[in-house]
Amino acid sequence: MGRSIDERLAGNEMRMLKAILPSRDQKGLRRAYLLASIFFCLVLAISLNRYFSFYTSYDQGLFNQLFWNNLHGRWFQSSLTSANSVASLEDGQTPIVNFIHLGQHFVINFLLWLPLYALFPHPVTLLILQVSLMTAGGLMLYALARQRLSPHLSVWITGSYYSAIPVIGSTVANFYEHCQIPLFAFGTLLALEKKNWVWFWICALLVLGIRQEIGIILFGIGVYLIVSRRHPWVGLALCVLSFSYVVFITNVIQPQFSSDVSRLYLAKRFPQFVDTDEPTTLQVLWGMITHPIRLIEYLFFPIDRRINYLAGHWVSLAFIPALSGAAWIIAGFPLFAIFAQAGQTALTIWLRYAVTVVPGMFYGAILWWERHPDRFTPKFRRWWKICIVLSLIFMFSGNPNRAFSFIIPDSVRPLVYVPLLRQWEHAIHINNVIRNVPNDVSVSTTTHLIPQLSTRRFIIRLPVLDIYNEQKQKIRVDYAIADLWQMKEYSRAFKDSRAAFSQTLPVLEQLVNENQYGVQQVEDGVVMMVRGQPSNPVVLAEWQKLLVQLKSA
Repeated sequence: MGRSIDERLAGNEMRMLKAILPSRDQKGLRRAYLLASIFFCLVLAISLNRYFSFYTSYDQGLFNQLFWNNLHGRWFQSSLTSANSVASLEDGQTPIVNFIHLGQHFVINFLLWLPLYALFPHPVTLLILQVSLMTAGGLMLYALARQRLSPHLSVWITGSYYSAIPVIGSTVANFYEHCQIPLFAFGTLLALEKKNWVWFWICALLVLGIRQEIGIILFGIGVYLIVSRRHPWVGLALCVLSFSYVVFITNVIQPQFSSDVSRLYLAKRFPQFVDTDEPTTLQVLWGMITHPIRLIEYLFFPIDRRINYLAGHWVSLAFIPALSGAAWIIAGFPLFAIFAQAGQTALTIWLRYAVTVVPGMFYGAILWWERHPDRFTPKFRRWWKICIVLSLIFMFSGNPNRAFSFIIPDSVRPLVYVPLLRQWEHAIHINNVIRNVPNDVSVSTTTHLIPQLSTRRFIIRLPVLDIYNEQKQKIRVDYAIADLWQMKEYSRAFKDSRAAFSQTLPVLEQLVNENQYGVQQVEDGVVMMVRGQPSNPVVLAEWQKLLVQLKSA
């Protein structure tokens, strides 16, 4: 591993070449901007289509409500987080309107983007922000690659980033805090290359502020700096800082708000290493140390899923990170945290968690190419093109986050496919309904309507109807709105939709039968009910007709 990891910056010959060929460098930069522009426009178009056709879901609304509450001085409060907390999910407690999200995820970096949200307080703002940050991460990667590689090779690295499965897959998802990782992690590495230590530590702190466990990326960088002997004392300081931050935040700060980190995350993801329902981070680590056989089993088996996951990271880079010792060290720690988890979702390559692995993979590829520039032959470039195309094909065929449901079926057996025109036709009916919902009323609605209705204080998900206000008084929501057509359509193939449909429909039927809520609007399987109001006779007839159709289908 020695010299391959401990390489100095490019030699004098390469520096001279760059100096006498400035036009070539400008050409590479223009190509990087072109790739960034293509990525931004295409991915943003897909994300906006996903939002306006009502395919975004719970977390998009949760984070929008979080930003909206921050904007009004109710720092990090969210009723949607409360409904998704261990108190509600496990203990059956009624959600509260002023639940503090920091108990689940310590996302203090959100304050950086609050001025932007203040200018455009809308859920779409967060989607644009996510695409912009991921795009900027690719440009930061180009600048990082240019510290060691030629402009041509740096453009290839950048193109690989914009075609990587975890990059595209996580960007066309709901807004998540992970979209900040590429920009700040690559920024940390760029400052390292330039030995600009002020910016290095600023970027490192920004990485820590993304979310409580993201410090594991910095820990990997620190171990690399120690092993490579490039900056061992800096590496040691980075390891101590990142480890101490994660332990302090998860064990001291977050429990002050709720027990979600312990009970909802650590206990659910690492139950194989602890014998308590409320483990701490240190207890999980100790459990791994004291159960080495079990740890090895989770790290390597089932081996086919691990290989497929790694291949998903490697393919856009033509599998070069598999040969890079630096990539294994830096990306190894986020991979360790992912592989050691119980459950299946962690190994889904297009979920947001995969973004934590991206910086190590790409920086490791940069270091490998610095040592092997002679391998960048026309024959290898042809192979690399094939790999990039394969990455795009695998990403597209996986239909991450149902972003491409307007083109490919969500399910083949049974067939579940909603064409683009049908999606937008249904979206028009949804908009006809929700535009009649006042901004100051409390709402309970189905998952895919939450983002568009989340710019408000009181909102929860059906079939829950009760919520505690600031005075700790239990109240029932004013409006109940459900997209029953969407749930019924997807319940034919998906268990979550089937469960939601079977739980929601009886509740709505009971509300009407007991005259608790009146049916005010029914369009294309979308129903709106208002508490304490009598049903519109014509609309009530439409509701009864809809019930017959849904039950007989």
